[in-house]
Order: sequence, then structure tokens, then C-alpha cells
Amino acid sequence: MKTEREKMEAGEWYTCIDDELETLRQAAYHAVHEHRTLHPSKRGWISPALRTLLGSSTDSTIIEAPFHCAYGINIHLGERVFLNAGCTILDTAPVRIGDQTMLGPNVQIYCAQHHKDAEKRCAGLEFAKPVTIGKRAWIGGAAIIMPGVTIGDEAIVGAGSVVTKDVPTGATVVGNPARMMGQA
Repeated sequence: MKTEREKMEAGEWYTCIDDELETLRQAAYHAVHEHRTLHPSKRGWISPALRTLLGSSTDSTIIEAPFHCAYGINIHLGERVFLNAGCTILDTAPVRIGDQTMLGPNVQIYCAQHHKDAEKRCAGLEFAKPVTIGKRAWIGGAAIIMPGVTIGDEAIVGAGSVVTKDVPTGATVVGNPARMMGQA
């Protein structure tokens, strides 16, 4: 029998109301707290606890505080990635952000897809879909990236957009739901 974490990692239905998952979330809360309370002279650095928690990052990665993540262990950040203040990554599945990509303030990335049945949703039933953002992409402030989305290299997501579908390499999308520029 699989644990809830194993089901989550396999992209199967799992319940997020689980002791093992809660332990992982608590580790993330502590790491994020340490990051948020770094001395101002360390602005932009990644705190030691957060760096240890992340799935992968580089010395050139900058994460402005405040920052929030669900687990941290599923976040993979390339060279010179910049996350501006207020970013939230709910990483119930892998989130990969390519080299030199910039996220504006208050960008939100969601991997969890909750059950449509109210009773099952209230019981914590969900599944997770990965999110991938390519190299040299620019995600405008307060954009929301939904579960399962892939954003191509050098793509631009306009501020406040809600991205529900994949974005091709080099494309610019805007709006809610996000549409390619020039499309009705």
C-alpha cells in the first residue's frame, strides 16, 4: 500500500491531510520563516535552511522575501533565477524554473488539483501536476500559473494573467485566462 506522499509523487489521488505530509510542510514553514527573517544586509540571498530544503538551486539564484512554498523539496531553480517578493509556489509536484527566468512580485504557481466532489475535497483529496517554466522567461507580477502548465523558453506572461494552458517558446500571453497576444 502506498503512502500519501508516494501517491502525491506519482501524480495519483492522495489526501493532503496526512502526518508525513504535515511534517514536510512544517519543515518548509520553518525554512521559509528563517528566509523571511534574514538580516537586511542578506537581502536576496537564500537562507541556509531554505537552500537545504529546495530540490535544487544555484548560488546565483535570488529569492526575495517574503516567499512561501508548500514543501520546497519539489522546487528546482536554474542559474540566475530571480523570484521577486511575495512569490508562492505550492509544489505538490515538481516545479522547474529554467536559467535566467524572472518572476515578478506575487507570482503564484499551483500544482495541486483538488477534487470536484465537495465531500472528497473537504477530506483533502487532490492530485498534483508538475509546472515547468523554461529559460529566460519573464512572468509578470501577480500572474497565476495553474497545475500542469509548461511555459516555453523566452516566453512572457503578462502581469495579472492566469495561465491555464501551455505557453509556446517565445510567445507572449496576457489576460484571464491567458491568451496569446493578437488572439481574441
